[in-house]
Amino acid sequence: MHPALQALFVIVIGVGGCVFYFYASNIFLDKVLYPARGPNAGRNTNRANMIRPWLFLFPALALLCLYLAYPVFATAWLSLFNRDGNFVGLGNYSAMFAEPKFVESLQNNILWLIVVPAAATAFGLLAAQLTDRIKWGNFAKSLIFMPMAISFVGASVIFKLIYDSRDANLSQIGLINAVWLKFDGGVGSFLMLRLVPFVLIGCLLLAIAWAGWSVLRPLLQGQGGGALVKAGRVLGAAVAAFLVYALGVWIYGIVTNDLPYGTPQVWLQKPYWNNFFLMAVLVWIQTGFAMVILSAALRGVPEDTIEAATIDGANPFQIFFKIKVPQIMGTIVVVWTTITITVLKVFDIVLAMTNGQWETQVLANYMYDKLFRSLDWGMGSASAMIIMLLVTPILIWNVINARKEMR
Repeated sequence: MHPALQALFVIVIGVGGCVFYFYASNIFLDKVLYPARGPNAGRNTNRANMIRPWLFLFPALALLCLYLAYPVFATAWLSLFNRDGNFVGLGNYSAMFAEPKFVESLQNNILWLIVVPAAATAFGLLAAQLTDRIKWGNFAKSLIFMPMAISFVGASVIFKLIYDSRDANLSQIGLINAVWLKFDGGVGSFLMLRLVPFVLIGCLLLAIAWAGWSVLRPLLQGQGGGALVKAGRVLGAAVAAFLVYALGVWIYGIVTNDLPYGTPQVWLQKPYWNNFFLMAVLVWIQTGFAMVILSAALRGVPEDTIEAATIDGANPFQIFFKIKVPQIMGTIVVVWTTITITVLKVFDIVLAMTNGQWETQVLANYMYDKLFRSLDWGMGSASAMIIMLLVTPILIWNVINARKEMR
């Protein structure tokens, strides 16, 4: 059968099946099981109304059990067996944690978790604030949001071309190498590759250090709030400290490293740094998502609070950081956690660009290698359970926050 006809057939059968199910179940409920006639008509009507919502929910609940609940239990069960089908209990988990490639993937996922949600949320918040202040803001938002329409694989192909490297005597199709070869070690190279990055990264380091101190200071003053809030403050301060350390290492490298001018660089094969080149793809995609959500939140900030701050002499930076940001903190947390879930499941970008080589392995790609390349269903299922255990608490946190905002 032609794929188009097959798709049409599936749509017709699916929609028609749903219509038939709801119609037939209502007829059975009202005419056969609890008919609204006779001496018990009122009681039958009440019982039918109590059962009817469950009839409507049954297809969705059945599909959730079939495609969500059952795979979770089946995967957990498979993780207890080795490649040969012998029961090994938690042996796959202990072997997995002793494997260097799994440790590498776990470390890389932690690095992704620290960098990508923070960068995408920060860029999205900045874009939301700035685009609301210009006349052509809607057009700018459309451009920033456009990468969301591109698949992860498509975005990976685009960035793989940007990072492409060829011999020095050939024309470079990679944008970064084409720009890199323009530098020759002169004054322009010093300004663009040392002074400007030093100033920008130094300012970013100071900003993150200030943000970390702002998060931790109420805790040191005994005003941290509840236990959950205190834990969040400690975690935020720890992330800020890690970023300050990493940026300090970058600044040291900018000052001391000898740069290989005139030589094309294979960017995706440089350990540690190649992870950031991969992260740039996801940050580029998720910034549009963060911008749209945070822009709506910023427009919901009451104007009277902004006017009161302006009358009190607050400057635009104070209004933004002390008036607007605190009022949309709940939305920022939801955006952050949503991007975090995406990061924990990141797979396409790594597979399409490096396939986990050159120290870029992540958990989802590690799981894919074990399941479909090594055909080790036990280890693959164990890694899938690790990913689920990491995602579930964040998902629950998101649901709880969403319900609080709805109230």
